[in-house]
Amino acid sequence: MRTSACSASKICVPFLCLLLLMKDKVDSVDLLAPEEVTASPGGLVKVACQYDLQFKERPKYWCKGSVYEFCRVLVKTTSRTQHDRYFIADDRAAGVFTVTMTSLVESDEDKYWCVISRYGRNIFKGVRLVITQTATTPSTTKSSFLAQQETSLWASLRWFLFLVTLGCLAMTHVVVWRMEASRYPEPEMTDM
Repeated sequence: MRTSACSASKICVPFLCLLLLMKDKVDSVDLLAPEEVTASPGGLVKVACQYDLQFKERPKYWCKGSVYEFCRVLVKTTSRTQHDRYFIADDRAAGVFTVTMTSLVESDEDKYWCVISRYGRNIFKGVRLVITQTATTPSTTKSSFLAQQETSLWASLRWFLFLVTLGCLAMTHVVVWRMEASRYPEPEMTDM
């Protein structure tokens, strides 16, 4: 039996595809928030971050920055200090923490993150804040039901694509195996 890097990659590729497909699946279901909210300068915005009740005891926070890993924490549920423009309230019975930002200015326009702190990797969901002179959209642009339906549809599509890819990989393996088998036929046994 011949072992090669190709054999190892045949095992690793489906595993890596599975990890890629599942990367956001758990986090996207555990935490729901609008993708974008709009507000006027001088106004306020409230963002509701809905989470699974298994995380009701975990600390939550709101941070600002285009990349989650480098965002600056603005307010936490565990903090006893008051902030003049940022407020966070955690309704543990409903599984929603709400962030309120007041006295908005144009420099507040940025990417923000609803975050649940936990052991291992935190759960986070990005929210884009847009500051316009005429804010026409409500502070929460999608209902949690619609967001959950979109997440479910995307997750199903990813699994379907994964299975198709896995099937193609298996068929390729069978074809290559048969081609190699036909190239090197087994010697015939002769009776003596």
